[in-house]
Amino acid sequence: MAINLTPTNFEQETQNGLVMVDFWGDWCQPCKMLDPVLEQLEKEFGDKIKFAKVNVQENMELAQKWGIQNIPAQVLFIDGQAKEKVTGYKPKDQFEKYLTQKISEYNKSDQNE
Repeated sequence: MAINLTPTNFEQETQNGLVMVDFWGDWCQPCKMLDPVLEQLEKEFGDKIKFAKVNVQENMELAQKWGIQNIPAQVLFIDGQAKEKVTGYKPKDQFEKYLTQKISEYNKSDQNE
């Protein structure tokens, strides 16, 4: 189950490893369509990537801090740093390819240190 992020726990939950943060809203139809896709991806990749969610209505300051202007938006954090943003609805296979690539890049950078 994705972790719900707030200003209180955001930094702690995103500081280590790969973390995919989904910025969403209750009223957002594409967010509702994307939710089951993200749940499936979490089952598939949850041992390699942490999945987290930010409700933009309840946590507007986080959305503003990370430059979220459109939702759904996913921001990939790598060891506490926001590295990439994906906006809009994407089908599961596109996310699978994206996450597989990011895991591979992260593992290679880990081995080079």
